[in-house]
Amino acid sequence: MSIETKNLKIIPCDTEILKLAIRGNEFIAEKLNVSVQENWTEFGVVALQYSLDKLLESDEEKYWWTYFPIHKQDNKLIGSGGYKGKPDTDGTVELGYEIAPAYRNRGLATEMTKGLIEIAFNDEKVKSIIAHTLGQENASTKVLQKCGFKKVHEINDPDDGLIWRWELKRQELKRAGNANI
Repeated sequence: MSIETKNLKIIPCDTEILKLAIRGNEFIAEKLNVSVQENWTEFGVVALQYSLDKLLESDEEKYWWTYFPIHKQDNKLIGSGGYKGKPDTDGTVELGYEIAPAYRNRGLATEMTKGLIEIAFNDEKVKSIIAHTLGQENASTKVLQKCGFKKVHEINDPDDGLIWRWELKRQELKRAGNANI
């Protein structure tokens, strides 16, 4: 269930890929037949292990965790992204993403996010997608705005401070004339 955008091939991570990524860059590079960008993940091994654990718990979680963006021209792993689990009972999934510093400010985070939106809305159960950012204008808020998300809530998190919740609803995309979703 990988998807290709103009510059990226976004591939889903199964348990084998996650195990290799946890072992180290050389292992994931060999498995995917790519090079690996230095500092490709700030989420780190802890997030990869969490995704692996969730996939091992249930087959229903397949395709609802980690995806790796491969920069097609450079054939290089340049970040990670995906969802925080399968759709909930309301049909909502949460997405997140990261792009390595050397590949930022090129529109690749927006491209990856649009790919993840397409993947999510290909599942009829998904009615909305949410995301969270720090509570200030930043690169992530710009990505979400470019992708059609609206800021819908502010949360005071005891650890992270002010957090903004963003949402993109399937019905709003359809109203905007995006017929393929």
